[in-house]
Amino acid sequence: MTESPAAESLAAESLAAESSDPRSRAAESHTGGPRAVVASDLDRTLIYSTAALALTMPDPDAPRLLCVETHEHRPLSFMTETAGELLAELGETAWFVPTTTRTRAQYERIHLPGPAPRYAICANGGHLLVDGVSDPDWRRTVDARLADECAPLGEVSDHLRRTADPAWLRKHRVAEDLFAYLVVERDLLPPQWIKDFAEWAENRGWTVSLQGRKIYAVPKPLTKSAAVREVARRTGTGLVLGAGDSLLDADLLLAVDHGWRPNHGELADTGWGAPTVVPLVERGVLAGERILREFLAAVRG
Repeated sequence: MTESPAAESLAAESLAAESSDPRSRAAESHTGGPRAVVASDLDRTLIYSTAALALTMPDPDAPRLLCVETHEHRPLSFMTETAGELLAELGETAWFVPTTTRTRAQYERIHLPGPAPRYAICANGGHLLVDGVSDPDWRRTVDARLADECAPLGEVSDHLRRTADPAWLRKHRVAEDLFAYLVVERDLLPPQWIKDFAEWAENRGWTVSLQGRKIYAVPKPLTKSAAVREVARRTGTGLVLGAGDSLLDADLLLAVDHGWRPNHGELADTGWGAPTVVPLVERGVLAGERILREFLAAVRG
């Protein structure tokens, strides 16, 4: 399996910590269990807001939808009912690992069909959840890496506060003391501001990603791929699959054995690709259903 440099480094640090810790995390290995880890982004990959459903067929032909997230008593995210059935089946046959940039609190709002995942990855790899609880050793490893390799969060957050225009800024948030994001009025956002901010962040070891109405500023060492590699090590599996739609999913897709991306999002918009990543023709919620079919076929294959 191909790894990004970030994944290799964090995996090495993880193994070093294991060898010096008498509680050895190798004790968590589940040899004899499912043979595959399936790590998938959630928003606009498996689950979709009403604005992102992309249902273009006549109403009578539209798929039945399953609500998988509510917030403030309102339905927020959906998948097709068929996708829900496929996910439940996948959860019985593989280590399904939700892999998201969401904070832990945001992730906990989601109720996916099937068995509760043993592992989940939140905050773009900053938190590795084991049975719903963040692994403190993993978080310490991540924090040490960030301190060594990129500008501090405070510097980036302050820059956002100084340069964001109240005319298009709606919210400024810091997530899990790891990264920052803005909620903006997309139609009013100047493209040049994004370009300037991305260049400024690049020089400080940070990545910028525009997803819908959100602008994410994420440290480059904070990756989904590193956390997924750690899950693969703990479970002892030999096959890792993945899916995602945004720039923040690129490292994940490069680190898995086989990956898929929908025909929407930053990766599709920029024509991003890799030899082991299949670009799908489906957009919106039907892409999520197709991704789950591909996962199951690969696991069974």
